[in-house]
Amino acid sequence: MVKLIDVEDAAFFLKDHHTLWIGGSGGGHAVPEALIISLEERFNKTESPKSLTVIHAVGIGDWKETGVNRLAKSKLVKRSICGTLSNSPKMANMAINGEIEAYTLPQGVLSQLTREMAAGRPGLITHVGLHTFIDPRIGGGRQGTKRGPDLINLIEIEGQEWLHYKNFDIDVAFIRATTADEKGNLTMENEAVFGENLSIAQATKRSGGIVIAQVERLAQNGTISGKDVKVPSIFVDYLIVDKEPWQTYTTKFDASYAGLIKKPIKDIPKIQLDVRKVIARRAAMELFPNAVVNLGFGIANGISSVAAEEEIYKDVTFTVEQGIIGGVPALGNDAGAGVNFDAILDQPYQFDFYDGGGLDLAFISFAEVDHTGNVNVSKFGERIVGPGGFINITQNSKKVFFLGTLTVGDFKAKIANGELSIIQEGIKCKFVKDVEQITWSGSFALKRNQKACYITERAVFDLTTEGIILREIAPGINIEKDILQQIDFPIIVPTNVKYMDSRIFSPDIMRLKQELKKKK
Repeated sequence: MVKLIDVEDAAFFLKDHHTLWIGGSGGGHAVPEALIISLEERFNKTESPKSLTVIHAVGIGDWKETGVNRLAKSKLVKRSICGTLSNSPKMANMAINGEIEAYTLPQGVLSQLTREMAAGRPGLITHVGLHTFIDPRIGGGRQGTKRGPDLINLIEIEGQEWLHYKNFDIDVAFIRATTADEKGNLTMENEAVFGENLSIAQATKRSGGIVIAQVERLAQNGTISGKDVKVPSIFVDYLIVDKEPWQTYTTKFDASYAGLIKKPIKDIPKIQLDVRKVIARRAAMELFPNAVVNLGFGIANGISSVAAEEEIYKDVTFTVEQGIIGGVPALGNDAGAGVNFDAILDQPYQFDFYDGGGLDLAFISFAEVDHTGNVNVSKFGERIVGPGGFINITQNSKKVFFLGTLTVGDFKAKIANGELSIIQEGIKCKFVKDVEQITWSGSFALKRNQKACYITERAVFDLTTEGIILREIAPGINIEKDILQQIDFPIIVPTNVKYMDSRIFSPDIMRLKQELKKKK
């Protein structure tokens, strides 16, 4: 039988050198925060356990103090393996300073790997990560200065290259659900995402490990439907109750995130007209009827607000890697959730769909672009981010759009009268000769005939076999001063470069719905 324990006792199941897998996603979505706090508090009092390997598929934290930031303590963690460290800058700093071994692997890989581990298969074999910093010929997913063991092998099957991601033995798993009955069956009716809780629990049990679930409430046996159970009791060992969890780190509870209500369009937040909205608007003009689309974090996330404002979000199918299909992806630090969706899948199944080429379009932010079209989002300067779902998404979408400003750092622009003017140029160019880390390979994309486009506030570029070509410029922009002088390598400039649609730079809606109908 599953046992109910005090939250303070949960961390005592962890011993020195154990491997801990933490469920949940990003900004607090289904994150077992109370269990993470229990581990933090135990270590603060006893300096035990030591030298943990901490694994989580998605970054976990509020970009400041919560989530995995709580575990960024000398001697507590030996090794961090995750999709991204952007949510946990304190852990990222430990990697930069050489205090821990750190790896940032594709989010989809880690998510899918839990199923392979649960089934006793010899790891995950996939093309995802080839020719990026994940590839063992380039970096093997390592971040920081302290070198750890190889986690990835390059293999060949029938003449084709693949990456083999090795399994882990899990000693303890922390997961979160909404309700547990007296037997320990878990449901997730109030959660914004499902993640890979079932696979984590199954993989942990196969390793002989312990599964501890944080829940909001307990229910009598026989009062929850078996169809609603996401993790059966046979995969759970212990329960702790946190009666007032936050649905995410910024939202106490939103019934639309849980799929309990549909939110009126007028209640979906709009974004102000600035350069970020300009980029999102230009990107939204690439949508076509019935397209299946992924929207990434950051600037790309604003496309969902534009689509709601233009009343076209029902004409396409937006998806989010955490499992959302349809509706409007959430904005800001709640990204990963969604409202008015058609379905929520367990995360590994969403990535199966992505890896199989199911996406028509992907819109995703960039930090650096280089002369071969390579894109970096995973490491720049002293900042470690990691790929998150970026590699799964960008390598496999039929067409990918990279979104961002052309320069960064004190950049200021004015939008007025259907034009864009640069008030103060950014101090750093983002189109650089060579990216610091390859998160997407331009040459590998061209080899596979994948189409790619780069959308900024002042210009639109395409990747071609001849190089990067300028396709459009914003009204009010000077090609030489505002574009060519802000790029660290030569680009192709045709004789006649189109202007971006002036409606993008107007406060009025663009009336994209009528245009979308014409694309049918």
